[in-house]
This record gives sequence, C-alpha cells and structure tokens, in this order.
Amino acid sequence: MAIRIFTDGSSDLPKRILEQLGIVQIPLPVHFEDEQFDSNMDLELFYHKLASVSALPKTCSPSPSTFFNKFLSAEPHEEILCISLSSGLSSTYNHAMMGKAMVEEEHPQRPSIEVLDSKNASLGLGLLVYKAARMAKEGHSMHELVQTMKRSITEVKNYFVLDTLENVIKGGRLDRVRGAIASVLNIKLLMCASEEGTLEVVEKVRGTQNAIKKLIERIGEAGHDFEKKILAIAHSNCEERAHEVMEMILKRYPFKEVIVTEMGPVIGTYAGKGGILVSYA
Repeated sequence: MAIRIFTDGSSDLPKRILEQLGIVQIPLPVHFEDEQFDSNMDLELFYHKLASVSALPKTCSPSPSTFFNKFLSAEPHEEILCISLSSGLSSTYNHAMMGKAMVEEEHPQRPSIEVLDSKNASLGLGLLVYKAARMAKEGHSMHELVQTMKRSITEVKNYFVLDTLENVIKGGRLDRVRGAIASVLNIKLLMCASEEGTLEVVEKVRGTQNAIKKLIERIGEAGHDFEKKILAIAHSNCEERAHEVMEMILKRYPFKEVIVTEMGPVIGTYAGKGGILVSYA
C-alpha cells in the first residue's frame, strides 16, 4: 500500500525535496502584530519584517481540524505517516494526534495514520521526514517506516549556534539580565536538542567562530560512520556563513550527502540573523 509522508512547517526542508518526494507540509500560522502569514511566507519578507519589529512574531500550531482536513486530502488508498515538531517545543504533535483521532472516528474505513513526535525542530525534523519519504518511495511498509523512524529519532543530532541573543531574550527563552551580560561579553550559545525534545545549552563560548569550532568538535565526539549519514545545515539569513560551516565540516567528516537551506519563520524567529543549525542522521 502506498504511504504519504506528512510534516509541519517547522521542518525547513527545501521546496525541491518536498516536491520530489511528494511530502505534504502543513504550515504553522505566523502573526506579526496585526498581520497574519504562515510558515510558507517569503523568507526575504520574513527576515526583513523580523529586523524591523520591536516584538517577535508569534507562531502557533495548526489546529486539529487543519490536520483532520489535510489527512483527508490524501488519496483514499494511501496510508499516512506524520512526523511533527517536538512536543517539548509546541502543541503541534498533540494537535496532529487529535486530527488523527477525528479521522479514525469519522472515517474508520480509511487506511492507517501514524503520528510520531520527532523530538526535534528545523532540519533535525526535516532529516527524519526526508529519510521516511525516501523509504516510502522505495516501497517499505508502514511497520518498517515506523520502527526505523523511532530508532532514528533517538539517533539524530541537532546543534545550534546563535550569533545574537536578542531574539531568545525577547521570546523569554533566556533571562534578560543574563542575556545582556552574555551579549556584552560576546558570549555565544552552543545549543542542542535534548532527549526530551527541548533545547538546552551545551556550552557558552566567546565569539561566533569559536562556537562554530566547538560545534564541529562535538560532531566528532558524538558521531561515526559519517559516510552513511546525511548532513543538514539551516541558516537564518546568513547563507555565506552556512556554506563556510559546511566546508569546514566536510574537511573533517565524509558525510555522504549534504542539504543546505534557510530557516523558516518557526525556528528563525528565535534564532535571529546569523544563526546556524547543524543536524545529521
């Protein structure tokens, strides 16, 4: 039976991959004060508006009814595997589960729907979705996909380096006084996704380049069999830096494939300009 892969607008996968593999991406609403957009909005416009507003835009999860309707948009013969943004960061996973339950109650004859909590964000989620979609295209069963993805969720690595702390302070994810002191001292945060799917600070480093070096060292400490893995790099409005980081990583670790893309509004809101995210699985 055919399997369709669903995800949400925080996955940051390039449009070409979504189209190539037939992945359905459900956008998250994005509010700039009185203006409403969604996570598919033009990224040049997003980063321009982000730099010009005093208050951060607000994002919220797609509603259960949105998931319900999107799930019903799949072909009647298709099973569905939906992989969502971490439940430690958003209610998106819970809303997807509610949408699944609504479909199962009102349309019990439809093929199965499985929903997985990625415990990740941005390309940490995107990599899982990419791998699942390729497996589906190769003809693997739903059982094989679910078991592989459950294992991959525990194995994917996801690191962030923030060039500015302004947005995590504005968003209430970093104490304002501590953040101000760190900014004055040019302290950069190296962060990662925790096992619970939240964000945690791994290390505090003086200067962006030193933080990136620490990130690259962490890849070596935590990884192996790089020739079997995919490297994914997302940047917040700093494409040149992203490619420099990619080259530095590939000089040390022979990843078999690389994806470089721009962070969308969901994660880019908190990363702020100059943020770099590195994921691999």
